[in-house]
Amino acid sequence: MSGQAYPTIDDAAVSGKRVLVRVDFNVPQQDGTVSDDSRIRAALPTLKRLLAAGASLVLISHLGRPKGPEDRYRLGPVATHLAGLLGTEVRYLASSGPASAEQQEFVAAAPAGSVTLLENSRFDSRETANDKGLARVLAGYADLFVNDAFGAAHRAHASTSGVAELLPSYAGLLLDAELRALSALLSGPGRPFNVVIGGAKVSDKIMVLESLVSKVDGIFIGGAMACTFLAAKGGSLGNSLVEENQFSTALDFLAAAESAGVRVELPVDFVCAAEISATAETSVHDSTAVPDGLMALDIGPASAAAYAAGLAGSRTILWNGPMGVFELAPFAAGTLQVAKAVAACDGFTVVGGGDSVAALNQTGLADRISHVSTGGGASLEFLEGKELPGVSVLSRS
Repeated sequence: MSGQAYPTIDDAAVSGKRVLVRVDFNVPQQDGTVSDDSRIRAALPTLKRLLAAGASLVLISHLGRPKGPEDRYRLGPVATHLAGLLGTEVRYLASSGPASAEQQEFVAAAPAGSVTLLENSRFDSRETANDKGLARVLAGYADLFVNDAFGAAHRAHASTSGVAELLPSYAGLLLDAELRALSALLSGPGRPFNVVIGGAKVSDKIMVLESLVSKVDGIFIGGAMACTFLAAKGGSLGNSLVEENQFSTALDFLAAAESAGVRVELPVDFVCAAEISATAETSVHDSTAVPDGLMALDIGPASAAAYAAGLAGSRTILWNGPMGVFELAPFAAGTLQVAKAVAACDGFTVVGGGDSVAALNQTGLADRISHVSTGGGASLEFLEGKELPGVSVLSRS
């Protein structure tokens, strides 16, 4: 075995076998083509390893949140894109779902050594219910199962958990790499260990903050969630997004961090505007005195410089969540400066969450990061100490 609590594809004999692989091809598309293929590329090492070992592949993924079959959520463009990356045909049939009669016939006709991509798993409502009937159909497609979809590992769905109860099951290279990287953050990380966390809501991130406060040296908070912390301390935040029902939670967390000797950094200034717009007129204000009618939409230049300086010399950094509405140029500077500071770290760095990864990609510095996670929600739940159904089932298969 790999030394982990679960078997990996290195433990599997796949020559001449048909392998069902759960991948995470939940990727953005524009005008019928894939616009960001980072998740597809992340799965290539596992797919190439299995093909080189003589396996035939049946791939399954979700895309979006369709309500039954919807053309805009079909995986045809993904199949075309994957074929170009693999340099081989990827068989695909537009169908009503991954377990439809026509889909089953199509899989049955797959030649040895081929790659078949099933239709969107969520076209079948039984997927998210972890229905045993759907799991049996999916298991019937293959001799063994490989889960390489870390981004869906926190979901107990038929294609992540149910099918693994029915087949010999293994972790793919990506899933294994994700778990190893996140585990390294929790067991003996290099010091100082600093966390940068952003996003809109304290309620979305408080559990991971509470879990990490006993394990880190510093926490740098940005995004709209910082407004809730500042407002809880008595600051005036104008029209900024503030969760008043999280004030006591925020203050309790700050007290716990102080008790643990953990440095918590909050913004000292914000880039503000009256509206979220690419053409909005912006101004910089003290973080505790945002004028009425304005919203804090990015950490300000003084905060960004302080965060970058505070991260310098880190031996371990975890970054999850943007510092502001980075998708729009007027509010991108803080997030991009943090991205550059994380990339400049010579220690072990992990970046997770779609927005953080997108910002990192804007800087062109993703190759300077030790591990770029493909699963925002899954990584947070792992760091919170929660069991990931798509992983725990592998140790029982």
